[in-house]
Amino acid sequence: MAQDNVPSRYLRMPHVEKGMQVGLFGGSFNPPHAGHALVAEIAMRRLRLDQLWWIVTPGNPLKSARELKPLSERIALSERLAADPRIKVTAFEAAHRIRYTADTVQLVATRNPGVDFVWIMGADSLRDFHRWQRWREIAATLPIAVIDRPGATLAFLSSVMGKAFDHARVDETDAGRLARMRPPAWTFIHGPRSTLSSTALRAAARPQGR
Repeated sequence: MAQDNVPSRYLRMPHVEKGMQVGLFGGSFNPPHAGHALVAEIAMRRLRLDQLWWIVTPGNPLKSARELKPLSERIALSERLAADPRIKVTAFEAAHRIRYTADTVQLVATRNPGVDFVWIMGADSLRDFHRWQRWREIAATLPIAVIDRPGATLAFLSSVMGKAFDHARVDETDAGRLARMRPPAWTFIHGPRSTLSSTALRAAARPQGR
């Protein structure tokens, strides 16, 4: 099972108070790297968040599980990168057997009334967002912040999601108010970018053939 060997504190949602602005940053983090930490740091600052939940998922339905490291290992590696105490590494999806982000955001919103959540993702994820299960429902449930990533700066212009919700795009100068905006509402945040990627790191770690 995905939660085997995972300390119980990671299987519970982090504690929040009403009135907080909280970012949800989900991914398989296989492995997590400095690029993820940079996205989290930019989101914390630009969105004026009280907390950011670094959600380590059991797996990504759109990706192969063949090279997926154990959940406990990905959590431990994420903890090493999450230096800011306001960043809470969590794997509560495993306890609820959740596979799709649409179910995650619905559960989080239902369990935490009075808290303003915003979904955070890298611009590389925006390109495939329309392939996510019930992606329009996600956009209608909570605001979304897209953080710039190398090679994906123009994703907001060409993506299916960007075109479908062009009317709901908020200028990044208003990013600090995004969490309190009524969805659909989203913004694209430019800033420093890391060239690191989990795919490249996995490839580099593979044994070379003879």
